[in-house]
Amino acid sequence: MSFILEVDNLRKQYSDSAFALKGVSFSIPYGSIVGFIGENGAGKSTTMGSILGTLQKDSGTIHIFGEEMAPDKLHLKENIGVVFDDIKLPGDLNIVKLGNVFQRIYKQWNQKTFDRYVDFFSLPRNKKIRGFSRGMSMKLSAAVALSHDAKLLILDEATAGLDPTGRDELLDVLKGFVQDGKRGILLSSHITSDIEKIADSLVFIKNGKILLNVKKAELREKYAILQCRQNEFDLIQQKLILTYKKNEDTVDVLVSDREQVPSSIAKKDFTIDDMTLLLMRGETA
Repeated sequence: MSFILEVDNLRKQYSDSAFALKGVSFSIPYGSIVGFIGENGAGKSTTMGSILGTLQKDSGTIHIFGEEMAPDKLHLKENIGVVFDDIKLPGDLNIVKLGNVFQRIYKQWNQKTFDRYVDFFSLPRNKKIRGFSRGMSMKLSAAVALSHDAKLLILDEATAGLDPTGRDELLDVLKGFVQDGKRGILLSSHITSDIEKIADSLVFIKNGKILLNVKKAELREKYAILQCRQNEFDLIQQKLILTYKKNEDTVDVLVSDREQVPSSIAKKDFTIDDMTLLLMRGETA
């Protein structure tokens, strides 16, 4: 299997903070979408900034399209589309003028593609960008990212501020983006239902460390959240326990193989959101 992005043992320490990335490793196969999940401050933005070269990593390697990333490799950056929640587009411009600006920035800029996405997202061409709502700004950022023939999209909270219809429209576009098998997406969102809809794999991060990296299909087939009493909890093999959280009378447990758990222990139906909460708030065995 070949990968469009490979992050290996990435480390980053801030001089004025106790936070650090602690050997972050994951990869994105061509033709796939990887959901990047974690609470605020978990390390998602630091990881993405290190990938893009906007932050200087301390150690580790990042390969994009098989080539090691470095700040001066502009040809790699040309092939990366970025949507961040805090990207600020020039407020005095309208969409028509913005297209002219990006035509000079990106060698591969495709004005027809940009116009098509502007129409698809129903964005006003002559209104100044400073008057856009948050959702409109996110749609515009997505239209820009999709209009210079990028091969890798890095999206941080790209569905933030969108209504359910707008979110579904964008998610459909993202699914179509990777269908040719020549592209890939790293998608971070606090709306885990969006990630659950379109991601092929899930990477969970907490306190700068990867907790779990799993294919969504495997997650559904093998993993389970159990709700048991302490005496039942003691019967579960420790190697199966990824995390657990003790309640007043019961213990919620995330296990990696439901088939190896005693059948007498109750298994709960769960969503990615349920799993995320348990991973973020739970303890390790």
